[in-house]
Amino acid sequence: MFEDKVLVCKDCGAEFVFTEGEQEFYAKKNFLTEPQRCHDCRKRRKNSTGDTGSLVLYEIVCSKCGEVEKIPFEPRHDRPVLCASCYRKFKEGRTVNK
Repeated sequence: MFEDKVLVCKDCGAEFVFTEGEQEFYAKKNFLTEPQRCHDCRKRRKNSTGDTGSLVLYEIVCSKCGEVEKIPFEPRHDRPVLCASCYRKFKEGRTVNK
């Protein structure tokens, strides 16, 4: 069903092979687009710590225990926010009850 495809990296312009196995993986995960970067550029981009990789942290007060913590997403005011410890306990309790 799938055949290896040669694609061109949008960052470095090098050709790379989008293998049959990778295409099957993309199809199983319902990824709609083909990769646009070669393996080296994907790795370099992932490990980048430039301006696009900087992380904004938001200070919150845990809705359960009152602990002050920083989180990597902007909290919504209509939803309670938990610290990492309380979230872990909540998640473990939810998994056990299934």
